[in-house]
Amino acid sequence: MYSTTTVAPGSAHAGSLASDTTNEASPAAKPTAAPGGGSTAATGAAGGDIAYQLIGRLPNPKERESVLAELSRRREDHPDLAVVLWNSCGTSAILVQEIVAAYAWLHPPLLTMTASNRICNALALLQLVATHAETRARFLRSSIPQLLYPLLATTHKSRPFDNLRLTSLGVIGAIVKHDSPEVVQYLIQTEFIPLCLKILEIGTELCKIVAIFVFQRIINDPTGLTYMVDHPTRLLTMLAVLAVIIEQLLKFKSPRLLKSVIRLYIRLAEHPDVLTYLRENLPTELRDATFLSMLEEEPSAKKSLVQLLTKLYGSEVATVATTTGLSNVNLANPHHQHLHQQQQQQLHQQALQPPPGITTA
Repeated sequence: MYSTTTVAPGSAHAGSLASDTTNEASPAAKPTAAPGGGSTAATGAAGGDIAYQLIGRLPNPKERESVLAELSRRREDHPDLAVVLWNSCGTSAILVQEIVAAYAWLHPPLLTMTASNRICNALALLQLVATHAETRARFLRSSIPQLLYPLLATTHKSRPFDNLRLTSLGVIGAIVKHDSPEVVQYLIQTEFIPLCLKILEIGTELCKIVAIFVFQRIINDPTGLTYMVDHPTRLLTMLAVLAVIIEQLLKFKSPRLLKSVIRLYIRLAEHPDVLTYLRENLPTELRDATFLSMLEEEPSAKKSLVQLLTKLYGSEVATVATTTGLSNVNLANPHHQHLHQQQQQQLHQQALQPPPGITTA
């Protein structure tokens, strides 16, 4: 089914995140947007004309691979390409066919680089649809994102499979980029979170970063945070995965990934129960000098760690940690314990104070 046309690597389609009906149309006809579909490509614009011509050739199986590659390369040239893709006759169905056809390569794991690139180009076009304001909601309600889950569930670590996971994550990342309770609810109900946690555990650095981006967006929503922390098994599983990433960071250097993990801890610590748990169970590597060199390379990561330590142990303990090179912060130390208790007493006293403008008898 797949020829040997050279196409762009799949990893290119998801990189922007870590930094976020089968009727055939005539090849000569321009696909048109449905009534009320919103803005379309400017008439006569070179990029728009080429996009129309390419989309018109998609129904031809012999040309499809090269057309997918060309559309993927030109996807930034046509601002409303997503609208045209979504509303043109049969195009969404063709892209879905490309995704579903990939299932045959997953078990047994026979996916080649050429096949992976072809699927990734189709996914890159779906990512456009997931990003555009006029198509994002309809794309979500079509349940097409759920068709990507088998691609995300693969555990093989070869490059073709990794590119497939990364580009599929890019589509999900495009969906969550704009905060929406509907998106969070959809990802919870369709059991995306276990897939995300697995990728955090076994994925490459870039896959982990994109997966953390998606996961951060989910728990930034109150519904997502409640879902993760209210069930002990889910909470402990998530914390165990974060601990695994911390251990992996001992073997390979990634200040960017470290910063992303710390920010996840900060968000989780906003829940009182998790805050209490992390005070006793925060990985030691985040309280000693283990990641000092990485933190010096990434000042924003160091700032995030100070924020986390302040939230858990108080500002004075965080100050001790940072001024001593993040070394040997241990609440078993009587001095650090005293500082922590003093900080908590101050917070308690502040909580007892009446709000400004209210006097007590």
